[in-house]
Amino acid sequence: MALKRNISAISAIVLTSATLVTAVVEPSMAEETLTRAELCGKLQQQVQHAITEHAEAKRAAKAKALQKTGTRFCASNKQAQGIRSYAQALKLLGVQPVD
Repeated sequence: MALKRNISAISAIVLTSATLVTAVVEPSMAEETLTRAELCGKLQQQVQHAITEHAEAKRAAKAKALQKTGTRFCASNKQAQGIRSYAQALKLLGVQPVD
């Protein structure tokens, strides 16, 4: 009988802990999810900064062209294509895109 009570108590503690951990993790994940439009804005800023920092790089002109392409795509509601253009520009400059 005591063993059943201990198992029940342990099960209740584990379930309560799991619920608390899930409650803490879920809101933070929801806050980090960006829309494509928001991601366009973040990547645009990151590309601009990277181009400024790597202005002497061999591929800076190509990255600047991809930045303009990305800006046009994002402005015309083609965010997925704009995001890809920004990511390619960053890759040319050796910079990891933000998530």
